[in-house]
Amino acid sequence: MKIEFIGLLVTFLLGIFIVLGALIAFLTNKKQKIIDFSLGLAFSVIVMLILIDLIPEVIEHLGLHYIWLFLIFSILGYSLLRFLDHFVPDHHDHDKMSKKEASNNLAHIGIISSIALIIHNIVEGMAVYSTVLSDVSTGLMLAIGIGFHNLPLGMVIATTFYQGNQNLKKVWLIIGLVALSTLGGGFFSFLLNNQVLPEWVLGSLLSLTLGMLVFILFSELFPRIRKSKSLKARNIGLGLGLIIMLISLFI
Repeated sequence: MKIEFIGLLVTFLLGIFIVLGALIAFLTNKKQKIIDFSLGLAFSVIVMLILIDLIPEVIEHLGLHYIWLFLIFSILGYSLLRFLDHFVPDHHDHDKMSKKEASNNLAHIGIISSIALIIHNIVEGMAVYSTVLSDVSTGLMLAIGIGFHNLPLGMVIATTFYQGNQNLKKVWLIIGLVALSTLGGGFFSFLLNNQVLPEWVLGSLLSLTLGMLVFILFSELFPRIRKSKSLKARNIGLGLGLIIMLISLFI
């Protein structure tokens, strides 16, 4: 089996973890609790993703010489989602939302989260593909670690979208796009004839993603988890997300 095919297969399997997370969410009957659980899970996962994954990767790719690129693209990522936020329904005071408005807001969180995750997964897929080409065993271990934190992300995307529109076809379409984005990153590297993109380009793309995730944390997720109806479910989600990310770090 050619090493290029193995690299593409590994990036494809990364997306399977997102699908598995979505299936877990759909098999749960207690909808409100799973929403609060998933939002808490998303918050802790994204915080840990930024702290133990994105920031170290950005430093590795950019170093101190290009710290200005980190600042520019982080601000750009934050500003881009803030701009897109005005075109994606729904914008309401979280304290005054009706049940329908709250559902629309969950779909809103799912959409902008998916935009950020697709960009992140493309870069991640490129990194995993390149690692597999260099060393298959290291690439597989890296993929397993990344796959672990893709599980809760799949749960969050599935829950927020489904509670927002109750349309399984649309939900699975979005989940499919997010899941295949890592394969897209690997395929992009393959089309480049396995050439590695310049470090500053990868670092800038990761900084863009980081800025988007910061927006999601403080403008979308934090207001929702602060008003959670099931504090126990929320806190379990926060704790489990932390545990999963720490396990993926050690793996």
